[in-house]
Amino acid sequence: MFFRSMSALSFVTIIALISLSSLSTRAQISNHPSTSNRTPWGDPNIQAIWTLSTLTPLERPPELVGIETLTSEEAATSTSRELDRIDGDQRVGGGRGDRQFDTPDGRTDVGRAYNEFWRERGQMLRQTSLIVNPPDGRIPHRPGSQPHRSTFFGGDGEFPAGPENRGLAERCILWPSAGPPMLPTTYNSNFQLFQSPDYVAIVSEMIHDVRIVPLDGRPHIAQQIRQWLGDSRGYWDGETLVVETTNFTHKTQFSGSTAQLHLIERFTRVNADTLTYEFTVDDGSAWTQPWTASWPLKTLSSALGVQQTAPVAHLFEYACHEGNYGMFNILSGARVLEQK
Repeated sequence: MFFRSMSALSFVTIIALISLSSLSTRAQISNHPSTSNRTPWGDPNIQAIWTLSTLTPLERPPELVGIETLTSEEAATSTSRELDRIDGDQRVGGGRGDRQFDTPDGRTDVGRAYNEFWRERGQMLRQTSLIVNPPDGRIPHRPGSQPHRSTFFGGDGEFPAGPENRGLAERCILWPSAGPPMLPTTYNSNFQLFQSPDYVAIVSEMIHDVRIVPLDGRPHIAQQIRQWLGDSRGYWDGETLVVETTNFTHKTQFSGSTAQLHLIERFTRVNADTLTYEFTVDDGSAWTQPWTASWPLKTLSSALGVQQTAPVAHLFEYACHEGNYGMFNILSGARVLEQK
C-alpha cells in the first residue's frame, strides 16, 4: 500500500543506478510528480506515482457479453454492488474473505487476515473489460491448448521439502500483478516512473521490483538468456513511451503464455493526473492472435483526493523477501506434519 514507502537505501540505489548508467549529465530525476508536461531535456514528462487500481476485470464478464461500455450511472451502481460483494469487513457471510476461504471445519483465518483497511479497490470504469482487443473483451486462448500450471501461488505437495517447492509469490520473488505486464490488484497496486535522457525506471510497489529500461537503441540480450522480468527496451513514439520486452522465462507464465511471450507496453500522459497504460501481448503457442488491454490510470495523489504537489503520496517499502518468518514457519510446520 501507499503506507509502505521505499526505504532510503532502496531509493538511493535506484537513483544511483540511473545516474551512473546515463551517458548524459542532463538527467534530473525527481520523486515528486511535476505539473510540467516536458522534462528539462525535452521528453514527455511521465514521472509520477501511478495507481493501477480498478474493479473492472481484465476479461469481460459473461453477463456483459456484447456490452463494451457502461453509462456513468451503471458504472457507479456496479462499483457499489461489487464493493459490497467483496467487502472483507463482513465477518459473518457475504464477504469474499469468508466465502473464498471457508473450509468444512470452519477455518477462515486466512480469509480474514486482511480487512478493507488494507485494500485499494478502485472503481468500475465505463469500459466493461480492460481488454479492448479482441472486441469481445476475452483472451483468445488457442483451442486445445492447456493452460500452464501457475507457478506464482501454491506449491508442490502438502509437505514442502524446501522453499523451491513453494510458489513464486509465496517466496517473495515475483507477484503476477507486478508484471510485466502490470495489472491491478487489491493492494500495493501502484508504481512509480523515473526518467533520465537515456533510461526510464519502472518501480513496482508490489514485492520489490525495478525495471531499468534503456532508451538508447541497444539490442535485446541474447535469446538464450532468460530473466524473471524479461529484457526491456524503450523508445519515444511522439508523446508515448513504448517499452518492448522479450526474453521471459517459462517460469513466469502470463495467462497461459510461454517463454516466447512478446510484450509491448505504451505509456501516454493525458494530463497532469491521468496516464493511459496499454499493453499488447503476443505468443502464438498460447493465443490465436495478439491481444491488447488498455485503461486510464490516475496519480496516487489524485486517487487519494489531495493536491498534485502535496508531499503525501510516496511508495513505502514492501519488505517481502525469501527466507522470511513466513517461509520458515511453512517449512517447519510441514516437518511437524510429516512426523505426525
